[in-house]
Amino acid sequence: MEEIVKIDTVTNYNKMRGVQTLHPLITVIDLAKTDPMPAQTFRFGLYAIYLKELKCGELKYGRNNYDFQDGTLVFISPGQVMGIQPGVQTFDPKGWALLFHPDLIRGTFLGKHIQEYSFFSYNSNEALHLSEKEREIILDCFSKIQYEMEQSIDKHSKTLIASNIELFLQYCTRFYDRQFITRDNSIKGILERFEHLLNDYYASEKPNLIGLPSVTYCANELNLSPNYFGDLIKKETGTSAQEYIQAKVINLAKERIFDINQSISEIAYTLGFKYPQHFTRLFKAKTGMSPLEYRNQN
Repeated sequence: MEEIVKIDTVTNYNKMRGVQTLHPLITVIDLAKTDPMPAQTFRFGLYAIYLKELKCGELKYGRNNYDFQDGTLVFISPGQVMGIQPGVQTFDPKGWALLFHPDLIRGTFLGKHIQEYSFFSYNSNEALHLSEKEREIILDCFSKIQYEMEQSIDKHSKTLIASNIELFLQYCTRFYDRQFITRDNSIKGILERFEHLLNDYYASEKPNLIGLPSVTYCANELNLSPNYFGDLIKKETGTSAQEYIQAKVINLAKERIFDINQSISEIAYTLGFKYPQHFTRLFKAKTGMSPLEYRNQN
């Protein structure tokens, strides 16, 4: 079984890349001036962001390769496993990397809200592709962070570095919003596939066998990460993926309620609810009346 190498400290990562450690909890490095990562599998204990400016075939996430285009940002969170492929012909890497330990942001505003930056859990095919102007902004953020790292550590260092990382991540959120818009056709294709997926789901025995369709199930069927899928649906429809699924379930329920040969409990089970009272609670929350009241009224 292949050994997984843990990268738990900034110092160990810097040693592996052959660069000096300026701060024990964060590093910003020019990839053109570093040693290549060895062909091994790594489990990151750090947050890592790579700005690649050449297609290099270096990183592998699960079974998928990162297809680096010019100015591509990839995000890695603690606990993720990445592989460096052996025997892959690569160019000398060009770009930048920002890595920081979770301890750096503990007790800061960013530390309390880091989970809101869902792109840290996106899949390899969901990387952020930057325009030239966006790339310049990202490099400016890296420069500001590096400047703070080069100063003597004082009582302001942690707040200033964390604030600059937060600014960088907020820009990334904006740029992902732009990417969702500029890839409008592919997004609409995913929405259509999502709708077909739900239709096929309820035309099968899956509600009886699996239960209600979950966001994770739908994302997996569409070959997307749950976070990317959820963000995409939210940007396009204004509702969460979970709310979209619930709306589909309620619309199906409204149709089936008119079949008086089925009890409300039987309808709940055919929709995938484990307990009829859960169906009743959701239906009333969405329509303002119970399923039975809806049937009697109509």
